[in-house]
Amino acid sequence: MKRSNEFIKRKIGTQHVIVAVGAATKRFNGMISVNATGSFIWDQLEKDVTLSELVQAMTDTYEVDAATAEAHATKFLNTLREVGALAE
Repeated sequence: MKRSNEFIKRKIGTQHVIVAVGAATKRFNGMISVNATGSFIWDQLEKDVTLSELVQAMTDTYEVDAATAEAHATKFLNTLREVGALAE
């Protein structure tokens, strides 16, 4: 999976948000506020990665076990899928 090129991450003050650009704004006219972990996951999705690779990157970077990392990643990825921000 990989992030859609119709969405971008921007920093507004101290907060990161993911917003639609171009034609995607007709489908999703809002923003997704993300914490540091969500921002990390978004950055990992720049290249095509599997869920296992994403979980490995999270456990390598954060003090978190694989099950917790997978649960959090899956929840965030589902949010991205719902708005069309993943290209799978």
